[in-house]
Order: sequence, then C-alpha cells, then structure tokens
Amino acid sequence: MQEWLGKISSDFSQTFLEEDRWMQFLKGLGITLEVAFLALVLGLVIGIIIAMIRSAHDQRRSQKKGPGSVILNIANGICVVYLTVIRGTPMMVQLLIMYFVIFASSQNEVIIAILAFGINSGAYVAEIVRSGIMSVDAGQMEAGRSLGLNYKQTMRCIVIPQAFKNALPALGNEMITLLKDTSLVTVIGLKDLTKTAMIVQSRTYQAFMPFIGIAIVYLVIVMILAKVLSIVERRLRTGDKR
Repeated sequence: MQEWLGKISSDFSQTFLEEDRWMQFLKGLGITLEVAFLALVLGLVIGIIIAMIRSAHDQRRSQKKGPGSVILNIANGICVVYLTVIRGTPMMVQLLIMYFVIFASSQNEVIIAILAFGINSGAYVAEIVRSGIMSVDAGQMEAGRSLGLNYKQTMRCIVIPQAFKNALPALGNEMITLLKDTSLVTVIGLKDLTKTAMIVQSRTYQAFMPFIGIAIVYLVIVMILAKVLSIVERRLRTGDKR
C-alpha cells in the first residue's frame, strides 16, 4: 500500500509539478472552455435563426403561396440541406474538412475549432429550439398578433422566451455534449486540455495520471454545469407557479 501511494505521489509530481506542467494544463483548460463557450454562442445564434425559418415555413405551408412564401421555401430548403449534412456526418470529419480543406491556409486553430463546433452545434440547437417552439400553444402567436405585433416581434417577445424555457433541459445536454466533444480538437493540433495531457504523457511516459487527471477535470466541470442548469430550471418552474 505504501509503495503504491509512493508511486502515485511520484506520478503526480512528474505530471503536474515538474517544470510547472500544471500551468500547461491550466492553459489547455482555458482553450477548451474558450472553444466550448464561443461555439455554443455561435450554435445558439445559428440554431435560433434556423428554427424560426423552419417554424415560419411550417406555419405558412398550408397557406396560399406568394412571393414571400417562395423566399421562405428557398430558405427552408437551405436549412434542411444544412441540417441533413451536419447531422449526418461525424463531428471529427467536419473538423478535418474545416481545417484541411476550407481553411487550409489558416493557422488559427482556435477560430477554426470554434467555427466547426459552432456550425455543428447549430444543427442540433435548431431542432431543439424548433421543438420548443412547437410546444408553445398556437394561441400565444395569435395573442401577439392581436396586440399589433408582427411575426418577428411576436416570436422574439412571446414565443422564443417560452420555447427557450421548454427546451432548456435539451439545450443543457447539448452544452455538456459540446464541452466534451471539444477534446476532438487534438486532431488539428490545438493544445487544449486533452492535447496537453497527451504531450505530458509523451514526456513522462506515465499515462495514468495525466489522463485520469483531465477526466476528473471534465467530470467536475460537467457536474457544475448540470447543477447550475438544475437551479435555473427549478427557478423557472417556480416562476411559472406564481
């Protein structure tokens, strides 16, 4: 037992303390959080726009076609293609295409990773938000229009806030999944938390401590996010009861 504890202590020292390697892990964590947060913001923007377009198309599908309907049909068709391609191909393949094909001349791995993950997340957020919009009673839209609001104003002020509340659990799961998926950026050489662990392992020849260490870090972050989401959901439910 004492020998095992001594080995663990030695591995910990080699992995985190020698050559101030803990600072490398801290920097890698910062890159991981930066990519995850900015990609989530981009995904939310893309997802909400697409959800609004597809929801508007669904609502007007049975109405008489006109110039506005033609434009909406084209926009909806583009959205369907985007959703089909992004949701039908692996995240790693999309990241590799973004890095080696679309932005082959760029060396800014952080921006490329944010764009790749943000575009990927947007496809899933779009369907989550769209399902949230569909869960809002149709009378809410009619009430907003009766108050003199146009379609965009009604969506922004009445429907989207309620849809967001309904979709919050699924959005929370998407956020957690996105955070964990950022470990894939190692394939383009970005020194995130996972890449840092791989570099340290190659120098110390100790795999247990660096990989178990980052697993614990990911677990702690996910637990914190899950707790925060749980608190937000509880407060929203409390607000509905008042």
